[in-house]
Amino acid sequence: MLLEIITPEHQIFSGEVEAVQLPGKDGLFQVLNAHAPIISTLKGGMVKIDLPTKVNDVDSLHGSIVMDKSSETILRLEISGGVAEMQGDKLIILAD
Repeated sequence: MLLEIITPEHQIFSGEVEAVQLPGKDGLFQVLNAHAPIISTLKGGMVKIDLPTKVNDVDSLHGSIVMDKSSETILRLEISGGVAEMQGDKLIILAD
């Protein structure tokens, strides 16, 4: 699925992913490919991004996105809140 992460300043991530774990207002939840349409508010916490392949160019990542120490295919992003929308095969995260 395509993931886009957008902050008020700019887009910080766009690419194909396997799964995304999000800090919802009522707890963590995960979105996979072909997930039902959903709109959810997000609280502060960690967004976990599972990539289909390892990150080849760490320098190309936005400064707030970091590689997980346990896997070359997992990225993490700390957010203070926001909104997530899944429609079709695309997940958009509007993050604070």
